[in-house]
Amino acid sequence: MTAVAAPGAPIVISCGEPAGIGPEVAADAWRVLGGDMALLWIGDPRHLPSGTPYREVTDAAQAHGPCPDALPVLARDFGAPRVPGTPNPAHAQGVIDAIADGVGLVMAGAARAICTAPISKAALIDGADFAYPGHTEFLAALAGDVPVVMMLACAELRVVPATIHIPLKDVAAALTPAVLRDTLRITRDALIRDFGTAAPRIAVAGLNPHAGEDGKMGTEEREMIAPLLDALRAEGFDLAGPLPGDTMFHAAARAGYDAAVCMYHDQALIPIKTIDFAGGVNVTLGLPFVRTSPDHGTAYGIAGQGVADATSMIAALRMARDMADARMGAAAGASGGSI
Repeated sequence: MTAVAAPGAPIVISCGEPAGIGPEVAADAWRVLGGDMALLWIGDPRHLPSGTPYREVTDAAQAHGPCPDALPVLARDFGAPRVPGTPNPAHAQGVIDAIADGVGLVMAGAARAICTAPISKAALIDGADFAYPGHTEFLAALAGDVPVVMMLACAELRVVPATIHIPLKDVAAALTPAVLRDTLRITRDALIRDFGTAAPRIAVAGLNPHAGEDGKMGTEEREMIAPLLDALRAEGFDLAGPLPGDTMFHAAARAGYDAAVCMYHDQALIPIKTIDFAGGVNVTLGLPFVRTSPDHGTAYGIAGQGVADATSMIAALRMARDMADARMGAAAGASGGSI
């Protein structure tokens, strides 16, 4: 059970891979947002860009309220300086611990949400035998092995892929009724709790071209997807579909739903990256705490050059704040106005 944080508690930013652009976009995001919201960066302050004003704190309570003059830092000694573009195995355990520490603060109610800077799975495996496929799975384990799904969101679109990082040839076998049912339930519940949508409308893509065209281009829609959607509609879900994936994402179609659930990675990510390549946010739904992340990787090739774009990190922090506000409102409503 996650405690509810006070409104002035900070949003934690875990440092991510020091050799990537994470420290740079975090510092740039603080410069934009530090006067409006409480932030707390966890990492080795030597890894922040040169000239970044910061003040070390010993606990999250010292980072309450806006922080326009200096970025509050919960300092960790990673044992070696940052070399942009070149990951150091000695940093790996520190990166992992920063994530775990941030989650601990949020679950204890000392912070409102966690926004994670990008990590490198390879660097964490090389340096610390990291046992998880990525951030999402590690966060789910820290939360008690809860079921989660990935959402990509921007102002114009929210998409959830039912299957993620698997070959296209394996999607049909992986797309079981249980997987799709859980994805839809978690998405619906998150729209209510985290986005303040009282009656979520969800558009559901088909797997095949033309959503199977009544079995002529594939039978998964007729045999599995449509019956499952009908069963969930009987429970009160507002679902459209299965819909042809090629007609779901123009502006008029997007106006008719609050989120789109897609069947595979590219079906979901191509439209959102086309609509807002720089400003998309990665959100983990189903966790007992709010987690967002910029929708980009470590970008080793531009690290340390002063050209990293913080747009996605800024959007991720704003979304984390808004989701935390929505959860606080939901908690207040459930308790009759007091939390």
